[in-house]
Amino acid sequence: MGKQKKTRKIVEKRFAQMKKMISPNDSRIKPSERKGSSKKKPDPHSLKIREVPQSSSALFFQYNTQLGPPYHIIIDTNFINFSIKNKLDIVQNMMDCLYAKCIPYITDCVLGELEKLGRKYRVALRIIKDPRFERLGCLHKGTYADDCIVQRVTQHKCYIVATNDKDLKRRLRKIPGVPIMYVADHKYTIERMPDAYGAPKGAI
Repeated sequence: MGKQKKTRKIVEKRFAQMKKMISPNDSRIKPSERKGSSKKKPDPHSLKIREVPQSSSALFFQYNTQLGPPYHIIIDTNFINFSIKNKLDIVQNMMDCLYAKCIPYITDCVLGELEKLGRKYRVALRIIKDPRFERLGCLHKGTYADDCIVQRVTQHKCYIVATNDKDLKRRLRKIPGVPIMYVADHKYTIERMPDAYGAPKGAI
């Protein structure tokens, strides 16, 4: 029974402490201090401000007017590895796919990813150090390339992205006017560019 009395006393003390708190409607509280508790009701007749992302001036509906020869192509890490597995020369096969001059671009994070993969991917490192490959500097931290590529093509609509990564392709399809090049059937194929020679037949 002694334990029950002790617990009852503790509970009573806590209730006493709770009662000591002043209610927000107390007359002793100054009106300036009471402002935090009072919330203004939203005016139903006021104009609602919505932030809509501005569409790029390079787009004519879904058609990207900034795309044209020479094509600027950002290459992802796994696209290089797929090209090596299929024994495809990157620059030559890009030109065969698009029937135009192509300038491949490598970002610092893609280079960092390949360097992290170790000696197994030294052939890929040797390929991208070719003088025909242009370098794009990155300002972000780390070597995660997907976010960097998505951000870059969202800001600048002049790029084609070369990747075989399913997650990255899914993210890029949400951005209008960005064609995606990938390896399929031992050759390069491009989607969202129906007028390109390498586009799959029946593409819209």
